[in-house]
Parts: sequence; structure tokens; C-alpha cells
Amino acid sequence: MVSVGIDLSKEKSTVCILKPYGEIVSKPLEVNHVEKELSELSSMLLCLNDEVRIVMEATGIYHLPVLSYLQEKEFFVAVVNQFEMKAYRCQELRRIKN
Repeated sequence: MVSVGIDLSKEKSTVCILKPYGEIVSKPLEVNHVEKELSELSSMLLCLNDEVRIVMEATGIYHLPVLSYLQEKEFFVAVVNQFEMKAYRCQELRRIKN
């Protein structure tokens, strides 16, 4: 399985692609939110011949063009709320007894 993390901003995104155990598929690359560059990203992901899972943060409306484009190409895309992830990360399974 190939994991793709996308850090979104208003006009461009930074994309990181990893295989299991942290093997880097490509150096982080910047992709502008235009059809040509999103198409190139899609083609690169399809050439990997593996299951691709994409994760991106919810950024108001900035993630919507990238999300809709990748979903049209039938990629699995998970949109994660950054505040919920922080709360999940900060949970403690054990209470410390004083």
C-alpha cells in the first residue's frame, strides 16, 4: 500500500508519497491546484501499481478542488480535521495516580 500525505494551502499543495516502513517513493513535491498538475499527480500515483491511500487535512474550502479531483479519479481520500487529530493524539490511556 502506498500512503500519500497532502499538506494543502490556498493555491498549491505539498505531497509526500511513502511505501510501508517509511520507504520514500519521491521527494516531497509541490502541486499547484490546476488541472494539468493534478493530472500529473494522478498519473504518477496510478503508475505505482499499488493500492493508494491519500490523507489530507480539512482546510476550510482550500481542500475541496483537490479532494473532488482525486475522488473523480477514484482514489481513496480521507479528509482529517486537524483539531480532532490533535485531541486524539493527546489522549492518555492511563490516568496517573497521585
